[in-house]
Amino acid sequence: MQSTWIRILIGIVIGAALGLVYGWVIDPIEYTDVTPGILREDYRADYVLMVAEAFHSEYDSDAAARRLALLGSESPAMIVSATLDYGRINGFTPQETALLQELLSVMQTYSPAAGDTP
Repeated sequence: MQSTWIRILIGIVIGAALGLVYGWVIDPIEYTDVTPGILREDYRADYVLMVAEAFHSEYDSDAAARRLALLGSESPAMIVSATLDYGRINGFTPQETALLQELLSVMQTYSPAAGDTP
């Protein structure tokens, strides 16, 4: 009776090990062509910071709002504000904070042109 349980336990351990090797090494999941809306919070903050850097060089509020709209249904100003709070807590540099503040001030007064839906 004990040898049966030992064989079952060994089978479970070997099956779990083979499953992990297959899932992590042989054929791991690779995400491609996904929207930024599924990003983890730190990557989301990096994305918003990149939008702020692009805005600083382009000064195109419509493009910035469209890029921020990819992150979800919140308003662009709310997205930037949340990122600014995240940056203050997690030690963004003063230059990064200034870029986010610049983008926030523009997004707070942003109104889309006729036909645009960010």
